[in-house]
Order: sequence, then C-alpha cells, then structure tokens
Amino acid sequence: MIEPLYKVQRKLTRRRLNAVNKGLIGLIDIGSSKIVCFILQFTPDIKVSSELTEGTSLSKNVAFRVVGVATTRSRGVNFGEIETMDEAQKAIRTVVQAAQKMAGVLLEDVLVSFSGGQPRSYGICGTTKLADEEVTELDIGNALMNSDIPDYGASREVIHALPVNFSIDDRTGLIDPRGHRGSELTVDLHLMTVDQSVIHNIIQAIKSCHLDLAGLSFAPYLSGISSLTEDEINLGSACVDLGAGISGVTIFLKKQMIYGGGVRMGGRHITKDISKAFSVSFDVAERIKNLHGGLISTSRDDRDLIEVESHNQDKITISRSELIGVIRPRVEEILEDVHEQLNVAGFSNLHNNKKVTLTGGTSQLPGLFELANKILDCPVRVGKPIRVQGLPHATNGPDFAAAVGLALHAGHPQDECWDFQVPFSRLGFKKINGIMKWFVENW
Repeated sequence: MIEPLYKVQRKLTRRRLNAVNKGLIGLIDIGSSKIVCFILQFTPDIKVSSELTEGTSLSKNVAFRVVGVATTRSRGVNFGEIETMDEAQKAIRTVVQAAQKMAGVLLEDVLVSFSGGQPRSYGICGTTKLADEEVTELDIGNALMNSDIPDYGASREVIHALPVNFSIDDRTGLIDPRGHRGSELTVDLHLMTVDQSVIHNIIQAIKSCHLDLAGLSFAPYLSGISSLTEDEINLGSACVDLGAGISGVTIFLKKQMIYGGGVRMGGRHITKDISKAFSVSFDVAERIKNLHGGLISTSRDDRDLIEVESHNQDKITISRSELIGVIRPRVEEILEDVHEQLNVAGFSNLHNNKKVTLTGGTSQLPGLFELANKILDCPVRVGKPIRVQGLPHATNGPDFAAAVGLALHAGHPQDECWDFQVPFSRLGFKKINGIMKWFVENW
C-alpha cells in the first residue's frame, strides 16, 4: 500500500466516523443527468470510536434513516466528470441547500460518488509468513504491504482497494482470517484507479461549497450494492448501470466487487441521436424518449404517431416505429460494448448460472430486457435499489440506484486496505502522486 494514500484515506475515514458520531452526514451522487443529495441521520445511541488504534477495523455498521432528499438537473458534468467548474458548483450548492431545507439541518461532511474517470481494475496478490500464531491485523497489513502494486501511471489515483479473498496455507475463501493459525497468509486484492484530474475537480467543487469531503466512491459499484440480491453478490453476478453519460460495469463474487469499468455512452447519447434525427431540441428529444421510446417495433407502431415541435417551431409528426429505429442502434452499440468488456473481464468464466442486472435511468426503456438477453447472452433482469428507511417512493427507481447504494455504503461500509493496520517502517514506497500531495497540503 502507498503510505500517503493510506494516510489520506484514514483521514477521510475519521471524518466519516466523526460524522456518524455527530449523527449526520450528506451524500452527493454526481451524475451526467442529475445530481442527488441525501442527508442521513444516524441512531442517537450509536457511538463509533474514531481512534484508529492497532487491531481496529474501521468499517462499522450503523443504523440510519434518510431525513433530507433533493435532486437537480446536472450542469457542467459530462461523462460522469465535472467539465465546467462554475456550473457544477452551482448545481451542487442548489441540491445541498434544498436537502438541508427539507431536513432542517446544516451539513458539514459529505460522501461523494461519481461514474467517470475512465476506471481500470487490477487483480493483485500479497503474502506474508506466519509464526503459527493467530492472524492479527498487523499480519493482514504485512500481506497488503507485500502486494505487487502495478505501475498504474502518475496521472491516475486509487479510488478503491478491496481485499476480495484471504487464504491461509491451503484454506481459501476466508472472509476474515483474524484468529486463524497457519504458516502463510495470502490476500487477493482488487485495485481500482481513475484519472486523478477527475478527483481533483470533485474536491475543488466540494470545498467551494464549504463542505468537508469524507470519502469518494465509484457510482456503478454502489449501484451493484443496492440492486443485486445477496445470492447474486455472493455467487457471482454483473451489474450494468445504464446512466446518462456512462454505462458502468461491475462484477461481484463472494460479496466483493472484483471488476469495475465503464462504457462512455449512455442515455444522453440516445437523446442526442433523437434530437439530430428529427431536428428537435434536446429537451424535446428527452421527453419523446421517456414518453414514447422503446426497442421492439410492432405493426401498430407504424400507426402510432407522435406530434412534436421542431427547431424552427414547426409541428412535425413521426411514427413510433421511426423513433424506435433511431433508439435501437445506439442501445445495441452500448450493449455490445458492455458485452465485450464483460468478456475481457472474464465474466464468462465465472459459472454457468451467471446473471446480469441492469439498473440506472436508461434501464427503464421498454424492450431493453429482451434485447439485453439476446446481446449479453445470459439471463438479464432490471433491478431496483433496496428500500432504505425514510426515502420517498419517487427515489425507489433504478435511476436512484447509485444514490441509494451510497447510503448503504455510508452505514455499512466494506473493509478496504486502509481499514487495516499497515507497517510503514519498511522501504520501497512509491513516490507520492500529485493529487495525494495536494490532499496532504490542503486537508
């Protein structure tokens, strides 16, 4: 593990734990079509230690309920990344203020999720010798330190570092090795990196809103947490988060994310295709897609006419079959790229009963289920997020999967590398990356 990254992540975790103890934390999901803010209130009698002492795992499960909810149209965001800082800052302020007003509170600490950054996944392994004594947190730290960290580039940064499997000698599949005995401990690690400029821009936007960042997460990972069943996460399944700018792809096995990626296409590209094909504004095209869109044409669709207003304000009439003829090729392209990415990730090798769950706003297109079954060549279902206490009915759809997943992650976080004690008395650390230097100097 990289020492500066480790220290920064521990600092962010302290902030999360302090927020839990204060009873309040904000969640901001930055998407290409909308920005969502939830405010969580934790059970009053919950008290979590923020002292990061040896032998302490930081991931504590706590009870919570949603007391504030707000959404706003995304501005200044493209492909799940902040593109125009001023516009993005205004949108974040707007949604945070609305959620605060609903909850009747003022936020200090926030967790943020995003889908951009061109994510890359690495599977790595680390080992350490044991003195035939019970495995301790320090032993896990030693194994993590011995991991062969890839040279992922100076312009990229680690966003998730998830231990996905522990082994002691010939015993594998251990969820928690502490307390076990053996001669050698092995940890399999899933490392995910993103472009550091994306993280830098998010930090800047959050600071400009006078908020303290308490953590960053990959939105498609959170969508999987909220939309997959317990059996799917454990036995092996993929989640495809069909958002506006990005179609995120994650694979889960044995309750852990083992792969994360994305296709830089989504619902917004479908809307642009409609706008161009029929010479209508983007807003009109979006409304047509939501009200009349689909993927499977019938003879009736030739007679199903839609009257819309063109760019020059003339009324034009299109058939639903014409609309489907524009939508379907783009959706096919997205699904084919998703299928290719799943194959590259080795999804076909998991088992014979593998499944894919579709979520995100674009997953609600009529006929997507049938088309995805055909292109992805495996059983497909459309998943809705798990019900969370306090959330209004309007936020229970697939388009809120990432935001709901962020709420679940806030209250029930999974252990990552920085949640274990790591010995830094050794040599050989990598040079500090630019964004981490910025973190250390400014936080």
